[in-house]
Amino acid sequence: MNDLTHFEVPLRQTPFHARTAVLNKLNRWGPWAGYMTALCFGDEAMEHTAIRNGASVYDLCPMVKYRVTGAEAAAFLDRLTIRNAGKLPVGSVHYTVWCDDEGRVLDDGTLFRHGVGDYLICCQERHLPWLLASSAGYDVAVREVTEEVAALSLQGPCSASVLDAAGFDVWGLKPFRMVRFAFQGGKVTVSRTGFTGDLGYELWMEPAQALPFWDHLFASGAPWGIRPIGTDALNLARIEAGFIITNMDFIPADQALREDRARSPFELGLDWMIDWDKGHFTGRRALLAEKEAGSDWALVGLDVPGNISAEGSILYHGKKREAGFVTAAAWSPSVKRSVALAQVEAKYRKGDDLWVEIYALRELQYVKLMLPVTVVERPFFNPARKRATPPGRF
Repeated sequence: MNDLTHFEVPLRQTPFHARTAVLNKLNRWGPWAGYMTALCFGDEAMEHTAIRNGASVYDLCPMVKYRVTGAEAAAFLDRLTIRNAGKLPVGSVHYTVWCDDEGRVLDDGTLFRHGVGDYLICCQERHLPWLLASSAGYDVAVREVTEEVAALSLQGPCSASVLDAAGFDVWGLKPFRMVRFAFQGGKVTVSRTGFTGDLGYELWMEPAQALPFWDHLFASGAPWGIRPIGTDALNLARIEAGFIITNMDFIPADQALREDRARSPFELGLDWMIDWDKGHFTGRRALLAEKEAGSDWALVGLDVPGNISAEGSILYHGKKREAGFVTAAAWSPSVKRSVALAQVEAKYRKGDDLWVEIYALRELQYVKLMLPVTVVERPFFNPARKRATPPGRF
């Protein structure tokens, strides 16, 4: 079944669509930031296996991208985000979030520093009006470059070997660093980043390079069984890694219909990124107050009995009082157990006497299961190879 049949407005195709459309045996597509993206090419289990045991390729083109340039680019981004953009070395990347004045998260994303006054923001949601308004008074230019940059995510333990075979020596590239290579008269940027919690790289290029690069990468990666993957397999991998997604694990503050639905970095477990010493940034006063008073909510990892997904289920304390809800859940092939991400009231974050209510289909009817859950550390899957430098050769 085509998952886009109910959309009246045609979605755009990425620069890699000519290749992904041929390979998408199920013709399953989903919307992402105005583009159509493959949900599954044919076998989700095999695609997940490629992420964890071989080499997988995911089309990143729909990722929203903003270029921030100018003499005061670092100062502007320090004012905007909770991390210190000025301390980010040229040729490096870091994960960050940005908040509203109330200290509630608007979005998360990765920040790439290509030059002293040249940054690239990659995120899920569109923020151009807010970015432009926030830039008032700064010697900085902000523009969306989503359509100007084609990107692929190459993930898996064999990803470095594939790039080596393709002529890109990344063996010495450290996590959250990037390097540029020549390719067919142009340049391709390779960053050691990803969303799978595994060894992996993201590849950035001009749209005109997309199809030649795809063909070159897949020809080079054939000995390692390189395989395209869809959003379904990537979502499973990111749950195993304990990563969160905008509008799935939290609602952006500017989209929340109720005030109690927005979350702070503390409530999403992201307070470790806050640089309190860099000076004022948007939301700082509210976050300082929350630091002193405590938070209302907490994001936790859960170990769930059995193999039935708890996604979307309600959490209870003592089987009686609602205590939170599950935002993402799956049976993990990598750790061989059911895991979940959940938002719980902060007083229950240790997991004492927590239960999940799951409705499961049994013999053609739904039955309610009340199962005890255990709060566990994230990530659920954390291989040493994702941080090793140089990564092991496969």
